[in-house]
Amino acid sequence: MNKEIKDLIEISQYYGKQKEAVIAGGGNTSFKNNKFLWIKGSGHSLATIGEDGFVKMDRSGLDKIGTTTYSKDVMKRESEIKEALLNSRIEPEKEQRPSVETSLHNLLDFKYVVHTHATKVNGLMCSSQANEKTAELFPDALYIGYEDPGYTLFKYVENKVLEYRKEKGKEPSVLFLQNHGIFVGADSVEEIKNIYDGIFSRLDEIYGKKTSVESLSVAKEADKIIPAIRMMVSGDSLKTVRLFNNTVVNSFLNKTNYKKIAEPFSPDGIVYAGYKSIFISFDGDIDKFLEECQKEIENFKKNIGKLPKVIFAENFGVIAIGENAGDADILEDVVTDSCEITAFAENFGGQHPMTSSQIKFVATWEVEQYRSKIALGKSSGRVDRKIFIVTGGAQGFGGGIVAFLMNYGANVVIADVNEPKGKEYTDELNKVNRKNKAFFVKADVSSAESVENLIYQTTVHFGGLDVFISNAGIVRAGSLEVMTPENFDLVTKINYQAYFICSKYASAVMKVQHKYNPDYFMDIIQVNSKSGLKGSNKNFAYAGGKFGGIGLTQSFALELMPFHIKVNSICPGNFFDGPLWSDPTRGLFVQYLKAGKVQGAKTVADVKKFYEDQVPAGRGCTPKDVMRAVFYAIEQEYETGQAIPVTGGQIMLN
Repeated sequence: MNKEIKDLIEISQYYGKQKEAVIAGGGNTSFKNNKFLWIKGSGHSLATIGEDGFVKMDRSGLDKIGTTTYSKDVMKRESEIKEALLNSRIEPEKEQRPSVETSLHNLLDFKYVVHTHATKVNGLMCSSQANEKTAELFPDALYIGYEDPGYTLFKYVENKVLEYRKEKGKEPSVLFLQNHGIFVGADSVEEIKNIYDGIFSRLDEIYGKKTSVESLSVAKEADKIIPAIRMMVSGDSLKTVRLFNNTVVNSFLNKTNYKKIAEPFSPDGIVYAGYKSIFISFDGDIDKFLEECQKEIENFKKNIGKLPKVIFAENFGVIAIGENAGDADILEDVVTDSCEITAFAENFGGQHPMTSSQIKFVATWEVEQYRSKIALGKSSGRVDRKIFIVTGGAQGFGGGIVAFLMNYGANVVIADVNEPKGKEYTDELNKVNRKNKAFFVKADVSSAESVENLIYQTTVHFGGLDVFISNAGIVRAGSLEVMTPENFDLVTKINYQAYFICSKYASAVMKVQHKYNPDYFMDIIQVNSKSGLKGSNKNFAYAGGKFGGIGLTQSFALELMPFHIKVNSICPGNFFDGPLWSDPTRGLFVQYLKAGKVQGAKTVADVKKFYEDQVPAGRGCTPKDVMRAVFYAIEQEYETGQAIPVTGGQIMLN
C-alpha cells in the first residue's frame, strides 16, 4: 500500500468517526493521480474503511462521461450513467459499486477530495439564507444551488467550476452544496484538515459553543407500549424499534417545533429516515395511544406505500423503526442530526426544506434505492433479528451462547453483574461489521427491581423481547457438615428464585407482543444442569435449586402456552473449560478437591479426569452443544415444559 492510499484511509476514518461530520457512514472521499482515481465504494462506512473499500477507476473513462450524450428520459439517463461508471472500473471482478459522486471527485483538480454532510455546514446549507450567507462568510468558496443528485448535479457543478476558474484563475478548494453538504479538495490530507477546521471555527463563532448531546429519559410506560408497536410494524420480517430522547430532539417533541423538521432537508435524510414521519401525543392513556399509533401507521402505509421510519411522540420520546439494529442506530443519529441542523438554521433565517419535486426524484432514484437496500442487510441466520436476553452472558456458558446468537443474526442483551467484563465483551462483539448488535445491561437476577429495569432497557433499546435465556447461576459445593445456611440461601436465591423473577417480567413483555401478533411464538429457556435431573453428591444446594427450576419450567409452560410463550429447560453436562469449573481460585475443580468430593484425588487434574471419565462421550459439554438444544427449543412450536438433556450420555432419561 503506497503512502497516498494510507493517507486516504487515514483522512476517511478521521472524518468518518465524527458524527458531526458524517452520519450513517455517508459522505465519500477520493485520491487521484493522472491515470487513476480511488473512491469510496457504496456500502462502505468511512469510519472503518480500509484499502478494499475503495474502487479504482480509470480517469479516461470518467472523462468521457462528461462529454457523452445520454437519454433525455431522466431515469433511463441515470441508468446509463451508472453503467458508464461501472465500465470505468479497473477491477470489475471485485463487483464494487463506486460512489454516485465519482464524476464530481474526478472534476476537482486536487489529489484528495473529502465530501461530508457536516452538521454545522448543513445548518447553513439547509437555511433560507444559504446563498447570501455563504458568500459573506466564505467568499472564496463556490456555492452550488440545489440540483437533483447524479448527472444533473455533476453537469451543473462542472459549469460552475469552469466559471470559477475563468473568473478567479484558480481551482475552488471548497464547494458548498445547498441541502446537501460540502466538498473540500487539497493536495495533502493536512491541508484538508486545515480547511475544514477553519470552516468549523467560523461557524462556531455564529452558533456559539456546542454542548454535547446528552440522553434524556423516555416515558416510564415504554415497556408496555414499544413491544406492541414493534408487532404492529413487524410483518414477515421482525423490526428493531428504538425509543430515545436527548437534549437535541427534546425541543421538537411538540407540535409547533415539530413542523420545522417535518419536511426533509437532504437526500441522505430521505434515504435513511424517509420523507415523512408521524407526530402523536401521549397523554398517559396506554390503550388510547396504541390505538392512535395503529391508526396512524396503517394510514401512513396506505398513503405512502411503506411503513414509517420515525414517530415523534409528545410526552413519550422519538420512536425509530429500523429494519435491524444497525438501521435503528442510524435512525437515531439521523434524527438527532436533522434536529440539530434545524436549530442551527435559525441563525440564517430559518429552515429551507427540499421541494416536493426534489423529494420525488430522490425517493424514486435507483441509486438511493440501492443504498437503501444495502442498509437493510441480508438475513444472517436462524435467529435473524430476534431479540434475546442472556443472563450471566459476559463469560462462561452464557458468553458462548451470546457469541453463537450474534453469529446467527440475533440482537443480544448481555445481562451480568460483572459490568467491566460485560461492557468489554459487548464492545468486542460490536466491532464486527454486522446489522445485529449486542447491548449490555448490568443486572442482578436476584433483584426484582434490577430485572424489571433489564426488561425495560431491552424494550427501549431493541423494541421487545423474543427469547429470554435464564443462564446466570452459582455453585457453592459442600457436605451437610460444611454447607452454611447463608451459602444455601445464596445458591437458592440465584439458581431458583431468580428464574421466577426473570420469567415474571420477561413474560409480561411477551404477552404484550402476543396481543398484537397472536400467531407469534416466543421462548423462555432456563439453562439448567444435569444436576437438575439427578442428585449431586455434596452439591445439594445447587442440585436442589436446579430440580426446583424444572418444576418451575413445567408450571410456567402450562400457564404461558396460551400466549404462545414456550418454556423449556436445557440441562447441559459439565462445561469443564469455563470459569465455573476451571477458575484457579473459586472453580469447581478447586472446590471439589477441597471438599473431598472425589475420593483419592490429590490434584485438580485428578478431579477433572474423574468427571471426564463419567461421560460416555469422553469430554465436557460446550456452548455449541447447548446452542443446538436452544435452537431446537426455539424452532419447534409443539413442545414446551421439557427438560432437554445435553450430557454426552451421562444422564439418560427413562
